[in-house]
Amino acid sequence: MRRSRAFVPTTKEAPSDATLPSHKFLLRGGFINSQGAGLYNFMPLGKIVLEKIRAIVKEELDLAGSQEVQLSFVTPIGLWERSGRSETMGKEMLRIKDRHASEFVLSPTNEEAMVEMVKNRVTSYKDLPLNLYQINTKFRDEARPRYGLMRGREFLMKDGYSFHSSVEDMIREFDLMEATYKKIFTRLGLDFRVVAADSGAIGGEGSKEFHVLANSGEDTLVVCEACDYGANIETIYESEEEIDALKAKSYEEIQELSIEKRCSCGSELHFKKGIEVGHIFQLGTKYSSALEAHFNDENGRAKPFEMATFGIGVSRLVAAVIEQNHDEEGCVWTKSTAPYMLNILVSNIKDDAQNSLGEELYNRLKGAGIEVTIDDRKERFGFKMKDAELIGFPYTVIVGKELENGIVEIFDRKTKENTPVNADEVYEKITELLK
Repeated sequence: MRRSRAFVPTTKEAPSDATLPSHKFLLRGGFINSQGAGLYNFMPLGKIVLEKIRAIVKEELDLAGSQEVQLSFVTPIGLWERSGRSETMGKEMLRIKDRHASEFVLSPTNEEAMVEMVKNRVTSYKDLPLNLYQINTKFRDEARPRYGLMRGREFLMKDGYSFHSSVEDMIREFDLMEATYKKIFTRLGLDFRVVAADSGAIGGEGSKEFHVLANSGEDTLVVCEACDYGANIETIYESEEEIDALKAKSYEEIQELSIEKRCSCGSELHFKKGIEVGHIFQLGTKYSSALEAHFNDENGRAKPFEMATFGIGVSRLVAAVIEQNHDEEGCVWTKSTAPYMLNILVSNIKDDAQNSLGEELYNRLKGAGIEVTIDDRKERFGFKMKDAELIGFPYTVIVGKELENGIVEIFDRKTKENTPVNADEVYEKITELLK
């Protein structure tokens, strides 16, 4: 990508309603723009990041045996009435009518639609288990959309649904998806916790949430540092007043609090703030029974499918990465999510030697399949460097005045260290860094 031709509209200031780091920096860095309350467009850099996250999610799910489908974003209201959720979802579910006065919803989730897809098409226990997923647009009419991609009304979500002949097999798949989600969030370079959670409007008996740890997280978690135990406070505190009081406290405030309860391993428990980015549920027969979706077992008897459901907030993850990885200057992307791994900054585009080396390096790296951009704009060095820090390229090669002495610098965005390198060795140094 050449910055002189790229659509990357960076700005110095963020809107006054942008309070979280991810909201500010994604707007200022030209990743997204606001279309309305809780509605965001992804511009080129944002789309690259979104697709990188989507690709990792898809790769790990496919390796685990899941199969991708794509359901209609618009769903007939009748499905929701039959499951009983047309009322329980409340005003979050946006309802629309077509020219024939038929009522539909903009899907907030797709348990009903997926059951209808499988119903009468999978009829025998021999065809089970089955795990289907999609990565598709969802809409929830949030009363107070805020925090940018963290709590929007329209968002990209991975939602998966599994069908089984027994509770035991459903739990096996539930455990497999927990392990698969862990692989996904690890590959994304995130510090996260898996916690016991309440099933809420989705229903079912057992569920777990996946939280990215971040000071700005809306959820308050109880975690053990000595083992893998973690829980949302709603599952371990009975008093609503106590829960609300803990939720209202800032990250700094909860760090000062002690927890009387101890983990089953005997170690102390601590409060953390988290951003929910994934949720998995053991549904049982809640939806298959309501929608009369059955299979024939070994004895030829009709039984409702045992089900589980699995969700990941794909577009929310774009923001969650930045909530966990940023500084005062801007984004600090993980290597697996950065829009470009390397930025070549030509300090003075009018300098023939600088321009020549920058172009040579850009073309060579691009030819080697490295994700590289060159800042060939006729702007001041300071302006271009601030842009590089705001956007958050992991590495920037600075081709500047020191080239007269045969030296260029490699700027590490995470550590902010500048490393002098001989100009004739910079290609090898870069390829070594990016291994």
